[in-house]
Amino acid sequence: MIEKRKAAEACETMMEVRAGVDSIDRELSRLLGERFRFMEAAARIKPERNMVRDEARKAEVIANARANAAINGFPAEVAGDLWEVLVEASIAYELDVFDQR
Repeated sequence: MIEKRKAAEACETMMEVRAGVDSIDRELSRLLGERFRFMEAAARIKPERNMVRDEARKAEVIANARANAAINGFPAEVAGDLWEVLVEASIAYELDVFDQR
């Protein structure tokens, strides 16, 4: 559920800014939880452990993140760095789930 929050441009106090950031962080956490459930699905579907790491797909995901960042108004370099960490964490999680099958 997306929370109603004041637009950044309309904020007049740090309390409003922090409330907006906290709201976004809750939303990001919910979305990351959903993303990691897809990693669980991938671990269930892939027939072999060596299929978990896919460098071509990793590059595609990071390139997509950089392009989306540019569209959404934040630095592509920051997106690339964030998604590098996110994808590596996702791979590690998927390997753990795969090993528990």
